[in-house]
Amino acid sequence: MSYNIAIDGPAGAGKSTIAKIVAERLSFIYIDTGAMYRAIAIYFIDNEVNLDDDEEIINACSNIDISIKYEGGVQQVILNGENVTSRLRDEEVGRMASICSVFAPVREKLVKLQQSLATKEDVVMDGRDIGTVVLPNANVKVYLTASSKARAKRRYLELTQKGISCNIEEIEEEIIERDKRDMERKISPLRKAEDAVLVDSSNLSIEEVVEAITDLIN
Repeated sequence: MSYNIAIDGPAGAGKSTIAKIVAERLSFIYIDTGAMYRAIAIYFIDNEVNLDDDEEIINACSNIDISIKYEGGVQQVILNGENVTSRLRDEEVGRMASICSVFAPVREKLVKLQQSLATKEDVVMDGRDIGTVVLPNANVKVYLTASSKARAKRRYLELTQKGISCNIEEIEEEIIERDKRDMERKISPLRKAEDAVLVDSSNLSIEEVVEAITDLIN
């Protein structure tokens, strides 16, 4: 029987970074659900899907196939046969992922895929609704959060290190707006599962967060 670890939390809390390290230490499979939503967002952008047309959204979802593979230990996301990993962190893609994730056909498609993966493998899965919707019976649930200022600073440093010009105040505003959108959406809103353990990473190092989560698992 597979062992499942669910890590939920808002954008920029460090879920993906932490989940990858925890999965590696446990020799589990890391499932980046955010990357799956971003892959759908890329399809919506490239195909100029009309977000006001329910039928067009349903048709788009029926034409999307997403798979995850590992090359040299690095996760690769494949959208309809094309490797789109290099585009996943684009700001435009992040915004579209947050917007299109509210649509039922999008969530239904990805939840089924995620649940199927979790029944076959020992996984660490991170996202917005893993402990509440996707894996409600996960063995360990964590709600990983951080202040909007801490998350904005991390994103600012990430972008500037890549040579991308940005404004930290604008980044924080975008984070606050995304939090509001994720928490207020009608379908699978971002919230802490009743049996999840809250971990605030605002003033913790990556290693301290990893240790806190591995202690829970142990």
